[in-house]
Amino acid sequence: MLNQGLDWLEQRLMGFCSSPVEYRRDAQTQTVDAVFGKTDFEVEDSTGISVSSFVWDFLICAQTLGFEPEVGDIIVVNGRLFEVMNLSGQGSWRWTGPNRKTYRIYTKDIGDDV
Repeated sequence: MLNQGLDWLEQRLMGFCSSPVEYRRDAQTQTVDAVFGKTDFEVEDSTGISVSSFVWDFLICAQTLGFEPEVGDIIVVNGRLFEVMNLSGQGSWRWTGPNRKTYRIYTKDIGDDV
């Protein structure tokens, strides 16, 4: 019953809070729905100083995307480019929620789509 509830909530999130984005890998391009997010993180440099920052996340249905995100993939939103990146030893994405149906993809803003 809990899995049914999680599925229902995820469908609502993707249905009402998502926007179409363009996902690019090499010459392959597809349009998928994504929910925008943000992940805060903290890293410590070699001197022990902690630096806090954030990355832009995109929540995308794994089945819709059809493949695992990879470092270097590009997500285009309103003319801005976001490059998939590794996040401080956590990889370039993680599952959102226990049902393992939605990727949370870590990206960095790399500027305008020229």
